[in-house]
Formats: sequence, structure tokens, C-alpha cells
Amino acid sequence: MNRWVLAVLCFFFGVLGVHRFVVGKIGTGILYLLTAGLLGIGVLVDFIMILFGSFKNKEGVEIK
Repeated sequence: MNRWVLAVLCFFFGVLGVHRFVVGKIGTGILYLLTAGLLGIGVLVDFIMILFGSFKNKEGVEIK
């Protein structure tokens, strides 16, 4: 998964947890879906982590 595509998904659909489902983090994706992205704070943290290249997928590999 490309980092920039994931950033766009997080920006537009982050409160639904779409970016978490895409990288295989199903549990936190459901949590984001039920809590509107942890009230937006989780989405903001994830978006910044994606932009700076420190967001990891299910296997622990950083998204490039």
C-alpha cells in the first residue's frame, strides 16, 4: 500500500476506520468505526504518523 493513498483514505474516511481495515488492523478498524475515529483524535494521530512514515501495517512493516 502506498503511503499517499493511505493518507488520502485516512483524511477522508478516517472516522470510519477505512485506513486501518486496508492495512489489516481489523480490531482497531472496528473500534474507529464505533467511536468515530476515537473522537477524531486517533485519526489525527494516524494521519500524522502516515505522513511522517511511521505508520505500520498488521505485520509491523512501515508503510512506504
